[in-house]
Amino acid sequence: MVLLRRVIGDTLRAQRLEQRRTLREVSTAAKVSLGYLSEVERGQKEASSELLSSICDALGVQLSEMLRDVSDTLAGAESAVGVLEPVGDLSEPRARVSAHDVVAAA
Repeated sequence: MVLLRRVIGDTLRAQRLEQRRTLREVSTAAKVSLGYLSEVERGQKEASSELLSSICDALGVQLSEMLRDVSDTLAGAESAVGVLEPVGDLSEPRARVSAHDVVAAA
């Protein structure tokens, strides 16, 4: 299972490291404790929307841009997970639906 807080934390950390900034620099600019920012980046704390906005401002990125990156990462993880999901009890016959059936039903 992919946790939203971990993907958000990874995205924030990647942005900070790309800028070659320290946790201390960003925490000071965002007016959040160093320890709390560290926990957010490690996916151990769920950050409020206000806190995320403050961190994004400190990093100079739009909140919507950061959330778009998170959404793209989640979408990729979901599609990869979907490939590995069980299809149910293989001993039971399953109804087959062809493309023709789908078109005919529309």
